[in-house]
Amino acid sequence: MRPHIIGIAGPSSSGKTELAKQLVQRLPGAAIVSLDSYYRGMEEIPLERRKKVNFDHPDALDWELLHEHLQAIARGRAFEEPVYSFADYARTAGTRRIEPTDYVIVEGLFVLYWPELRATLDTKVYVQTDPDECYRRRLARDVAERGRTPESVRDQYERTVRPGAEWFVHPTRRYADLVVSGEAPFGDSTGAVLGALQRAKAAVGGR
Repeated sequence: MRPHIIGIAGPSSSGKTELAKQLVQRLPGAAIVSLDSYYRGMEEIPLERRKKVNFDHPDALDWELLHEHLQAIARGRAFEEPVYSFADYARTAGTRRIEPTDYVIVEGLFVLYWPELRATLDTKVYVQTDPDECYRRRLARDVAERGRTPESVRDQYERTVRPGAEWFVHPTRRYADLVVSGEAPFGDSTGAVLGALQRAKAAVGGR
């Protein structure tokens, strides 16, 4: 049976990943695929140059590989998701195997950006969160989990993250089947997505 592919987009630190995790708890066996895993490998570039790459532009993502992988799983075939190191700004040698399942959740900044990728999604979700709240969450996460300094986080946010969201992420809201709040309790947003899935299932006769 073809898996139902759910796309979750929204600005950095809006709550996409947590929403995906909450959905997995309600959709046993569901798999999460992170767009962050598909940053292009730049191992041949010196680390200092890698740090200056604009990671908030769609061109930084190997979306073609993700598209290929989603097409494969739609046909019932497993794929190997890359593993990306944010500490080294590079892909690692490892991969994570994603097996076909009833639900596959794809989450990331630009999940609704590319028409070809949107065409593979059965349910499209956009997480909307106040930009100031996104910045507070991003600062806490990058310092705690990615080895960044507060100064570097602030610089990157103003230089590329905020403009990138305004240019490339916010406009994709119009493609969403539903918009949920990244500041409301996750029970609300999770319930909204589950409701959309039930309606989609009913629309195709329960298949």
